[in-house]
Amino acid sequence: MRNKIRDIVMISLFTALTAVGAFIKIPIPHVPLTLQTLMVMFAGLILGSRLGALSQLLYLTIGLLGLPIFALGGGPGYVLQPSFGFLVGFIAGAFVIGKIIEKDESLSFSRTLAALLMGQAAIYLLGLSYLYFNLNFIVHKPVSLSTTLKIGFLVFIPGDILKTVVAAAVMAPIRKRLILIRQ
Repeated sequence: MRNKIRDIVMISLFTALTAVGAFIKIPIPHVPLTLQTLMVMFAGLILGSRLGALSQLLYLTIGLLGLPIFALGGGPGYVLQPSFGFLVGFIAGAFVIGKIIEKDESLSFSRTLAALLMGQAAIYLLGLSYLYFNLNFIVHKPVSLSTTLKIGFLVFIPGDILKTVVAAAVMAPIRKRLILIRQ
């Protein structure tokens, strides 16, 4: 029972942290630059694949139910936002990160970094695909694949590199503390 309560608390915590990350943003057209992806990275690293993905699914569900916890609001109409695919990608990203690291007790910096990069690849795959689809077929603003990459990927590279290095660097001490807490 104690593990279930801890799991629920941790899922809720990372749901809330992702929501807070949405409000720490630099507004740019189509997809704002936020700290959400950093929270997704930590969700996968700390909670593992299943619970990390659940925390992001809960975040998405709460936002779609109407609580304005996304970078640009909330509600069911948010599925029409060009950035919606990135939110769906958060679920996949946390899962991928968690899956790569959860079997390794002595997590190295390089393995953590690889997990984070693969998780971000999952986020970008879903996010960019939806961005392209949304702009071309929902908003009816024809954009090429290269333009989609410029507005949804290239502009985020410096920030994502910084977030990835920070997450990988602080993960080892955090993981040691968590192992002590679980014992």
